[in-house]
Amino acid sequence: MEQRIALIPAYEPTETLAVLARQLLETGFRVVVVDDGSGSAYTPVFHALPAGVRLISYMPNRGKGRALKTAYRELMREGAQGVVVTLDADGQHTVADAVRVCVRAAETPERLTLGVRAFGAGTPLRSRFGNAVTRAVYRLSTGVCVSDTQTGLRAFGTGLLPVMAEIAGERYEYEMNVLMECPRRGIAIREVPIETVYIDGNRGSHFHVLRDSFLIYRNIFRFAASSLLGFAVDYGLYSLLVTLTAGLGAASVPLSNVAARVVSASVNFTVNKRFVFRSRDSVLRTGAQYFALAACILAGNTLLLSALVNGLGFNRFAAKLVTEVTFFTFSYLAQRFLIFRDKKGGAGSGEVRIQHE
Repeated sequence: MEQRIALIPAYEPTETLAVLARQLLETGFRVVVVDDGSGSAYTPVFHALPAGVRLISYMPNRGKGRALKTAYRELMREGAQGVVVTLDADGQHTVADAVRVCVRAAETPERLTLGVRAFGAGTPLRSRFGNAVTRAVYRLSTGVCVSDTQTGLRAFGTGLLPVMAEIAGERYEYEMNVLMECPRRGIAIREVPIETVYIDGNRGSHFHVLRDSFLIYRNIFRFAASSLLGFAVDYGLYSLLVTLTAGLGAASVPLSNVAARVVSASVNFTVNKRFVFRSRDSVLRTGAQYFALAACILAGNTLLLSALVNGLGFNRFAAKLVTEVTFFTFSYLAQRFLIFRDKKGGAGSGEVRIQHE
């Protein structure tokens, strides 16, 4: 049987950590605990860990992402072989579930296996709301449906350690970044149902709502900001031109829309390539694809806008808002998956599947 390595990042843990570590050892796991700068007040908790647990410590606190990647690099350095499973230190993941997730991961070590929870009536509202939002954002961003984006119970073969160790993120955003990177690298995701355990309403969580939510959604914010900038340029120039060309009659709206869109598309392409999707592909290739997409969107955009204004009698400015919202999602998905897609996954990188048990 392949080695099973249980990795537990811990920041200011309770006595539950020692209990969890002992149970894992008794079940045949090799256990690695990372003290993520908990401080001297928690030294007794770490001293209570049973013999056989490997403890990695550092100061100051650097975040869950850094703790996980520190352990990954240590495992790589020693040439560990087998399956790695990550668990939270607060006891919200059972050993039985860790075993189940590892068994599935051993079958397909090249995939990321997630232990996913059911978000029923007993789930704290904060957790239910947070998962619902991140699940929707994740699906929009990747085209992949994951039922529990916030689970910390994850397993994969040691062959994926180099990938996991290089993904960006220091704190809670790291785990979301992993989910974002897997589709880009052609790493399939598998789901295994697990028990839903919340201790004291999940009050022991060190998740900082504002700070960590911003880090998790940072890439989404970038795209939204880029789209907002492009829209501001487009709408501002359209408003100016449609006013200046009002004497042209029905031709005023389409001409103003085309001119404004050409300028705003150039701005949007530059920002998206360099700062949002950070594509390393040539400007010539991505530029040609982007402006082909922009031409298609422009045609549909102009037809819809003209129909709303000249056919249905909409206000010219309100019609522009309706039109932009209509084409927003289509534009994002086309750029994300066709134009600025990451090719790091190599052959077969287009196959991304979620397998539900």
